[in-house]
Amino acid sequence: MKFKTFFWFVAPSVFMMLLFIAAPLISVFIQSFQITQPVMQQIEVETCTPGFLTQTCVTEVKTVPIIDEETGRTMTTTEWVGLQSYQNVLQMDKFWSALGSGNWGDILQIDFWKALRFTLMFTLVTLPLVIGVGLMIALAVNNAAKSLRGPVIFVSLLPFIITPVIGSLSIYWLFVGDGILTATLERWTGQDIAMFAQAWTIELLMYFYRVWHVAPFAFVIFYAGLQTVNMDTLESAIIDGASRFERLRYVIVPHLMPLIIFIALIHLMDCYRVFDEIIGFRSQAHVISLQWLTFDFLTPDDAGNRAISRAAASAMLTMVGIVILLILPLRRTWRDHKGGAH
Repeated sequence: MKFKTFFWFVAPSVFMMLLFIAAPLISVFIQSFQITQPVMQQIEVETCTPGFLTQTCVTEVKTVPIIDEETGRTMTTTEWVGLQSYQNVLQMDKFWSALGSGNWGDILQIDFWKALRFTLMFTLVTLPLVIGVGLMIALAVNNAAKSLRGPVIFVSLLPFIITPVIGSLSIYWLFVGDGILTATLERWTGQDIAMFAQAWTIELLMYFYRVWHVAPFAFVIFYAGLQTVNMDTLESAIIDGASRFERLRYVIVPHLMPLIIFIALIHLMDCYRVFDEIIGFRSQAHVISLQWLTFDFLTPDDAGNRAISRAAASAMLTMVGIVILLILPLRRTWRDHKGGAH
């Protein structure tokens, strides 16, 4: 392929990546070091009580934003603050104080570290469960009768078809105070059950929902990979007396390892950005994630102001965390790629 042809083939994709990925990331990175605030002014406001003979007027000084006469928008000023936004998000003074006194619980009262703990736990707990459940379903379907494979595949894919918010709301409605499953459990046990009154039960439901929702994706990938397993190798293993577990460990899993790495990469990136479950389970009072924390910074307060700089800093810290988590699977992929090249 000529260079000119290759250039015009690749150029649109590169341009779109620069426009919709690189440019926003650079913008967010720059905004994390700046604070944009409205320009304020003090004005005298006279307030009078109703009345004719006994009317009383009081003059107060109020601080209000300056409105641009031409555009009608609030005038703002941008100030370079360096790492101040990162410090405001991390709250390192409270972190070191709690660490020095040995009060680990106080650390988890800081929004960022509370969100980081849940995000890491959510990611690392659900990852092996998604891979394990997806692989077991794929093996079961692959060994099932051909007449049953179609219906089983269809039923297995239903949780993945449901949108995340709808799926999490469905689980929420089942276990909320007057939900069907909660009412049934209360009737069986004779005790009041409040699944959403404490953080640990909410987290368990979130783990269950994520595995239920994402395992079908892993199942489809693994099932496709099982169709490419070398049958001669499997038959040789059977002749040599290998058990089912040994065939799985020494033949099937090594063959599926590239797919396992692929699923791990996708799942790590998706779970570290967990957000839908927080909204669907309405868990903000007990459980929050890094993605939700960034969203919360962008939510206007009573005065209509948004902490854009802190939101940008939180987003960049989330990006750093994703990169760190991806190092191990990417190193494995790179090592396998180099080994295959030789």
